[in-house]
Amino acid sequence: MTPATVSIGAQFINLLAAVLLLLSFAMLSQRRILSLIDLFAMQGAVLFVSTLVVAFTTGQVHLYYSATLTLVLKVLLLPWILHRLIRRLNVKWDVETLINIPTTMLVGIVLVIFAFNLALPISELAGTITRSTLGIALATVMLSFLMMITRRKAVPQVIGFLAMENGLFFAATSATYGMPMVVELGIALDVLVGMIILGVFFFQIREQFDSLDIRHLEQLREE
Repeated sequence: MTPATVSIGAQFINLLAAVLLLLSFAMLSQRRILSLIDLFAMQGAVLFVSTLVVAFTTGQVHLYYSATLTLVLKVLLLPWILHRLIRRLNVKWDVETLINIPTTMLVGIVLVIFAFNLALPISELAGTITRSTLGIALATVMLSFLMMITRRKAVPQVIGFLAMENGLFFAATSATYGMPMVVELGIALDVLVGMIILGVFFFQIREQFDSLDIRHLEQLREE
């Protein structure tokens, strides 16, 4: 691989990292549940392309398998499961937030600045061509966690959890060219099983309270 090719690959990866960060902000500000699922699928597509670019640029063969797993699980299967759950639950409501969107976005900007400062010393120690994207990866994790804790409904919180896993995967790719394949397969299986369990959990909440607002769970704790 020539230095020019590596340089172009690194620049393209930086561009994809910026798109990933913008998608995280879009998910943080999104009020429509179906649009939120679509943004999650787009985030998975960006991860798929970035993993392919890293694999091609660095010659890491195992990353091609990781990219394929990302495409199947995060671009196709999980969004399909989420859309099916929404149709079965017959919910197409707006996403309710604990704090208003402008305040959430301001908090998100603060988290991004914090993430970049936190990742700076780690990036200097890393020897990968993607080390400059580590700050964006950590920012994506923090923005996804912020989305989880500022949503009232169960489905957006689950999407926030899945988006946080996307950020962790991107961070692993940025720092060490990904995790061992056995670990990635284990995580993928855990996420898939978790989605099935959460699907059952959603139906139980809906049947009990005729709503997916997690505040109703406090009634069970009080009882």
